[in-house]
Amino acid sequence: MRAIGRLGGVVLVLTLIAACQPSGPSGPPPAGKAEVGYVSLQPTSVPHTMELPGRVIALATAEIRPQVSGIVRKIAFKEGGVIEAGDVLYELDDAKFKAAYAAASAAVKKAEAATAGAQTAYDRNAKLAESNAVAAQTVDDSRSTLLQAQASEEAARADLETARINLENATIRAPIGGVIGVSAVSVGALVTENQTDALATIRQIDPINVDLVDSSANLLRIRDEVNSGRLGRGSGNPPAVTLTLENGKPYGTAGSVSLTEMVVSETTGTFTLRATFPNSQRVLLPGMFVQASVDLGSLNDAFLVPQRAVTRSDDGVATVYVVSQDNKAETRRITTAGTSGNNWIVTDGLSAGDRLIVDGFQKFSAGAEVVPVEATIDDDGVVEQDLTAGSGK
Repeated sequence: MRAIGRLGGVVLVLTLIAACQPSGPSGPPPAGKAEVGYVSLQPTSVPHTMELPGRVIALATAEIRPQVSGIVRKIAFKEGGVIEAGDVLYELDDAKFKAAYAAASAAVKKAEAATAGAQTAYDRNAKLAESNAVAAQTVDDSRSTLLQAQASEEAARADLETARINLENATIRAPIGGVIGVSAVSVGALVTENQTDALATIRQIDPINVDLVDSSANLLRIRDEVNSGRLGRGSGNPPAVTLTLENGKPYGTAGSVSLTEMVVSETTGTFTLRATFPNSQRVLLPGMFVQASVDLGSLNDAFLVPQRAVTRSDDGVATVYVVSQDNKAETRRITTAGTSGNNWIVTDGLSAGDRLIVDGFQKFSAGAEVVPVEATIDDDGVVEQDLTAGSGK
């Protein structure tokens, strides 16, 4: 009787367990087949950007050096201030230049007088020669004297112009507008003509340039995308560029690519892009390092593939798994063109409607039969799926 009682208890427990198990199509997958999460792929137009490191460069730089020697009498600018082209920067003692100009002016007047006397003598002799009152040699001599006087006058005028230039150069003016730095000399200092050390430096920083560096291989890839029609520029305007500063904050105003270097570096295999930005607030300063995002346009008929679904082989080739028509895990080699959020931008290797495996990779190998379960991926790259419905698919 006790044996019968124990048997009844076992039957009761088994009955309760069976009642708790799911029934119908939501049961476990067939033996030997792994459940995998997948998403269906559809081509889309994806904004294509290129992330590049960059360094801020002044639009123009002018180092101020004296063109004449002299003692600094006055410094007429505020260090670190904004100046305009033509503003007075330094005034040198110009007494000797004024004296030289006065001497050169007197020499011109003397030469003019000599030229006038020679001209009169030549005219008189030429008239007398018409009546054979003077010899032909006399006319020739007076003509030669006139030409020499005219040459001397021209030389005197050239000396006067040199004296005028030296006098003007005693006042040193700004060749360009911009922000001027610290003065390397003070009042009373002796400066020399075309000296090695600059008196001060002017930099134009509004607008300002940013030099970006990229590899030549990337340049060729982008050119191929444009030529194939996959990368559309739309309006045809220069690519827009946005910046991220060294503190991680975005720069408020976008710029545009203004120059592409036509030479690839022989040592690094890189080329330079130059972008120009408004800089009225002087946030960007020469020498700063920034991170730039270049808007290349839109990649047409591209696929957004979650990064978790992509692996790379030892030779760097990107691969993914897709579910074939007969529900087998199939390997695909793909071509990527950068990222968009948590996704790789894939331009080759996939087709519309492909079922891309995004979860369950540890459960199968290439060529194995799988049970596909449709999944979704949120903005953070987390897979959401209902694996209990797998056997019903």
